[in-house]
Amino acid sequence: MAESERQKEKEEIKIKIRQRYKGVDKEELDLLPALPTENLFESAATKRVCAYCRVSTGDVNQTSSYELQKNHYEDMIREHPGWELVEIYADEGISGTSLEHRDEFNRMIRDCHAGLIDLVVTKSVSRFSRNVVDCIKTVRELASLKSPVGVLFEAEHIYSLNQTSEMMLGVLAMGAQEESRTKSEVMNMSIEHRFSRGIFLTPSLLGYDWKKFEKELVLNEEEAETVKLCYYLFIGGYSARDIAKLLMSLGCKTKTGSTKWTANTVLGVIRNERHCGMVISHKTYTPNYLNHKARPNKRNRNQWSQRNHHDAIVSEEVYNAAMELIQGHKHIKANRPLPTMQVIPSGVLKGYIPVDRNWHGFSYEKYKCVSDSINSMGEKHIKYVTGAAFGGAPKGFKTASQLMFSTFERPMMRLSAGKIEFNVDCIKKLNTEYIELLLNIQDRRIAVRPCSNAVPGAVNWGVFADGKWKPKPRSCTGLMMSLIAMMGWNPSSTYKIQGQLCKAGSARVMIFELDEAMIIKKDGRKKKMEWLINYAEKLKKEPDAQYLKKYPKKWEQEILQPAVTVEALDIKMPPSKEGEEKRNFNYLSEEEIQRLLIEAEIIMERMREKNEAGI
Repeated sequence: MAESERQKEKEEIKIKIRQRYKGVDKEELDLLPALPTENLFESAATKRVCAYCRVSTGDVNQTSSYELQKNHYEDMIREHPGWELVEIYADEGISGTSLEHRDEFNRMIRDCHAGLIDLVVTKSVSRFSRNVVDCIKTVRELASLKSPVGVLFEAEHIYSLNQTSEMMLGVLAMGAQEESRTKSEVMNMSIEHRFSRGIFLTPSLLGYDWKKFEKELVLNEEEAETVKLCYYLFIGGYSARDIAKLLMSLGCKTKTGSTKWTANTVLGVIRNERHCGMVISHKTYTPNYLNHKARPNKRNRNQWSQRNHHDAIVSEEVYNAAMELIQGHKHIKANRPLPTMQVIPSGVLKGYIPVDRNWHGFSYEKYKCVSDSINSMGEKHIKYVTGAAFGGAPKGFKTASQLMFSTFERPMMRLSAGKIEFNVDCIKKLNTEYIELLLNIQDRRIAVRPCSNAVPGAVNWGVFADGKWKPKPRSCTGLMMSLIAMMGWNPSSTYKIQGQLCKAGSARVMIFELDEAMIIKKDGRKKKMEWLINYAEKLKKEPDAQYLKKYPKKWEQEILQPAVTVEALDIKMPPSKEGEEKRNFNYLSEEEIQRLLIEAEIIMERMREKNEAGI
């Protein structure tokens, strides 16, 4: 009975709903019609109108375009009935791919928020913005104000307050952005082509004048003396700050004509390789054409260099000595001793070179020279493959790629973006807080062995806390540059290498085969290679590969053998190449440094005499 009552109640509710939606007689309703949509091009209503103009470069040839845009909009707004010109906002020599640095554009938007403008008129979508996100965001922002502000794109005949305008505006903005990207790529290709033919860009440089027609740098003797002072005093022991104060007291001018000097200004002069007659191209690059932010080129792009490109103000020896001092100051600030080139002269680790992970003073060529020299001396060092010290795999076994085995609970080293990190299994197997990094150029291996924190270049690779080891990622910009040169690696890629623990008595060392490095994609998956898959199928039909982990007991002391300096082994180092730092003023004796300081005194005395004479 209760069920039938509920059903009856539902039917009554449905009848009431149907009755309500039949509505009422239209004669009982009064219509209050909406105001007609304003036709911007026909309306004579009063509007406060501004115009926005932009040219993307400051070239004098575009001045005419800039002025014509301003004149056009002054006439257009004045002639349109009901329109009152508020102001013409104009950015000259500014890119449209970002809102940054577009001062006039941003001031115009602020005035719109302040209620001073009803309509913005601009030539085209590309003049307004070449960035899709910025364009749509700005138009929406203006339309959502308490008093909506519209944007009229004259060339496309689009008015942003029309409901149908956004889709077309988005398409045109994407086209403008793509055009900007294409232009950026074409420009980059053009610049790279110029560099590859020895045609370098030549910015304004202290110590030189630029001959426009000859396209060459010519010495400016007066400015060159200022440059020499910076180098000679810095090498003589003066700090960059002291040099800056001295230059200001002497009335020396920067290239812009300012007499204000800072430590960074002095270091900028010293770091510029052009002062020793050398040119290195592409020292920075712009990865994103939208924000135009430059980054240091760490082999991310091709570079070209040329020695004796123009007359030098200082010698390459002086320049390299100054670079060494700058690099040394970084280590001193970090309370780290200056590295010296060392090598293990004999034993199972013969030819391994201790490396300081962040030291740039030793190039790959120098490491290779030392490695080649030490391996040509005396007994031939023992070759081993993943721990097998027999010049190859023992009889009955195959040497398999480390890529074929699971990396779970295996010691792994990870190299990426100038950083090095070891997993927990590495730390557990060596059971130490500090390690020494060793590089073998000939065998293309990295070795890791325990050490104390007193060892120069010791790396704190982990900490023991709460009863367990925790790995610590460490920077390794110096080591990474050598590995890139040696292995031909991509600086932007991540490399993962499995380690092999080798024991001899109580001594332990972990070997990482650089040729077995796995390239890790950005999504974290290992790069799959066709040959590797085929090789895996082949291994299924053949005996498993084995690894030997123990060395003979007699090798215990050899694994622990310390490195010695190359000077003690009488190894001749190669001459330094472009932009490479040198150790311990190898090319500047104490007498030469004193000679430079005497010359600096003569230059300063000459400057004082000119100041007194009012010249």
